[in-house]
Amino acid sequence: MPLMAKIIYTHTDEAPMLATYSFLPVIEAYASTAGVEVETRDISLAGRIISLFGDHLTAEQQVDDALAELGQLAKQPEANIIKLPNVSASIPQLKSAVAELQSQGYALPDYPDDPQTDAERDARSRYDKVKGSAVNPVLREGNSDRRAPASVKNYARKHPHSMGAWSSDSKTNVATMAQDDFRANEKSVVIESDGTIAILLIGDDGSTATLKDAFPVLAGEIIDGTVMRAAALDAFLTEQIARAKSEGVLFSVHLKATMMKVSDPVIFGHVVKAFFPAVFEQYGADLEAAGLSPSNGLGGILAGLDALPNGAEIKAAFERGIADGPALAMVDSDKGITNLHVPSDVIVDASMPAMIRTSGHMWGPDGDEADTLAVIPDSSYAGVYQTVIDDCRVNGAYDPTTMGSVPNVGLMAQAAEEYGSHDKTFEIQTGGTVQVVDGAGRVLIEHSVEPGDVWRACQTKDVPIRDWVKLAVTRARASATPAVFWLDPTRAHDVNLRAKVEAYLPDHDTEGLTIEVMSPADATQYSIDRIRRGEDTISVTGNVLRDYNTDLFPILELGTSAKMLSIVPLINGGGLFETGAGGSAPKHVQQLIKENHLRWDSLGEFLALASSFEHMATTTGNARAQILADTLDRATGTFLDENKSPSRKVGEIDNRGSHYYLALYWAQELAKQTEDAELAAGFAEVAEALTSNEDTINGELLSVQGSPADIGGYFRPDDAKVNAVMRPSGTFTEVLQGLVARLG
Repeated sequence: MPLMAKIIYTHTDEAPMLATYSFLPVIEAYASTAGVEVETRDISLAGRIISLFGDHLTAEQQVDDALAELGQLAKQPEANIIKLPNVSASIPQLKSAVAELQSQGYALPDYPDDPQTDAERDARSRYDKVKGSAVNPVLREGNSDRRAPASVKNYARKHPHSMGAWSSDSKTNVATMAQDDFRANEKSVVIESDGTIAILLIGDDGSTATLKDAFPVLAGEIIDGTVMRAAALDAFLTEQIARAKSEGVLFSVHLKATMMKVSDPVIFGHVVKAFFPAVFEQYGADLEAAGLSPSNGLGGILAGLDALPNGAEIKAAFERGIADGPALAMVDSDKGITNLHVPSDVIVDASMPAMIRTSGHMWGPDGDEADTLAVIPDSSYAGVYQTVIDDCRVNGAYDPTTMGSVPNVGLMAQAAEEYGSHDKTFEIQTGGTVQVVDGAGRVLIEHSVEPGDVWRACQTKDVPIRDWVKLAVTRARASATPAVFWLDPTRAHDVNLRAKVEAYLPDHDTEGLTIEVMSPADATQYSIDRIRRGEDTISVTGNVLRDYNTDLFPILELGTSAKMLSIVPLINGGGLFETGAGGSAPKHVQQLIKENHLRWDSLGEFLALASSFEHMATTTGNARAQILADTLDRATGTFLDENKSPSRKVGEIDNRGSHYYLALYWAQELAKQTEDAELAAGFAEVAEALTSNEDTINGELLSVQGSPADIGGYFRPDDAKVNAVMRPSGTFTEVLQGLVARLG
């Protein structure tokens, strides 16, 4: 029975969401010629919030839980989902989204920082479901295959992005904990048979508290538990602040408060307190009473000081702390936004590659670049960045015109590894022992803990691991490229994972392939040595390191991770096609609102769409879908060669113009193809219409730039207003409508 010809295109947030209003009509028009339906599902932060509070809203405001629906679809063989970047909400972002929705008439409760009533606890429980990286674990029912397409790599070599020069005397380094962090304290077990486990806290006073009720586990599953000790973290941070001042370098901290939504905001709060010890010693009780938590960042505290009777006094104390400490790395030196202002402003997987690409520099408070001490408290992957920094210090910056590539095969299916840790991560309130116990009461893992320690567990099922190994071998053979499993022999989880890799590799034909297992630091050195020789190396990694590597190497190779082809072959036969990273999306929205110019680059969407059509052709036998895939791939190559990506400057081509040119080149390729004469004839008319009206369409697209744009909201903009802003060319719209009328 053939699978249905349907593509689900996700409606997400910020710049990718705005771009969808412009590009989706192109997709719908072209897909209709192959009988392919394109449907959208709203998995934006605002949409997810609304779906969880239907009982608070009017019937007209209620929406279905689109994320849950897609989670079920991802397990079906007919799944064909194009996933755009979405907001992984920190608490400040979540509160902003709630406030905006309330202003639009949605009767949502406030986010309770310290819930005291049943209603507040219920609201907090619901909001917790949308914090952090809540989307990806639901959709990723397969492992990840991310690589730079040949057209993108060739373009980067012909048109290299800027790379800052490195000095041999650069003082930039990574600082990380040597002990008592998550890596050092990790314990890991392999579950022998199906059953359940629970997480308990046995207090020093003999009490027993259930941190996590019993939940199912499967035979062969890896379960880990670990703790970061607060006292050791505080001592480490104090040392690094002093080190940065002594060495005369910027101080910065690099965490992932979005994905690691429980642990990393807490760690971020420790950094803020460590940087301002005198302030928190004198005024900590006042700040706590006012609900101003360091875990939400310095910006949130400063914004709330006006409501305190001694707010001006506390603000002055913070200013003295900044003056007395080392120079802080800045997010925006013009606006005074420091590295410590917002936990979600500096995300390690994007911020560290950007620093390495820029001579090992970050921006200082004086508006100039400077060497930096990059603090990454947990040592699990910090060595990866230090290895690259050391290499650049000795050998200089990488050359995009000659450097090789590091594609990635990532273990992420079924919430593998730390993505599954959110509901199993706890800031410990009372001293005692955390235990992981099975259904028979046997203690599998235990750690002594003190108040303030951060304890977490994660689980990795056996089926995804088997699929991961298979995908690694498949990619190594398909690309004739060495594949390296990045596994740390000093980390308990990786020891168990390596045993499984070595057990499952013999199930596959590896004759003639180079497949290695190395520690992350050694694998980094091996890969960058090959990069400098122009050679490719597949990194085969766990989930978090997948996130880091698929930003680190693409940013160095291509200038951005948004240009990567990201395919998730779903375990049950479907396909999930991701479109790159969205870290710069907020700045793009700000520019659109100010100047009606959207510089978001939709190249990732073009690449994902071609893969989606190809998957559909393979699974359904739809010949026209394959033609759409092949011609779109060629059109994307022309798009790059003709340099039709959005400009950063107002008055020049932006996202809307890039969609027009992609549609033009795609129509030209469809008109030239010889497999389907009817399709070629129909698109010959489209190509002619788009070509002959080029000046008119460009004039309509460019004429709106330079003035403010009203989209009616940031997290949930007004649909009609965004449509008007993102589709200003009536001529382009008429051509697409004519195509649907003729061939759709």
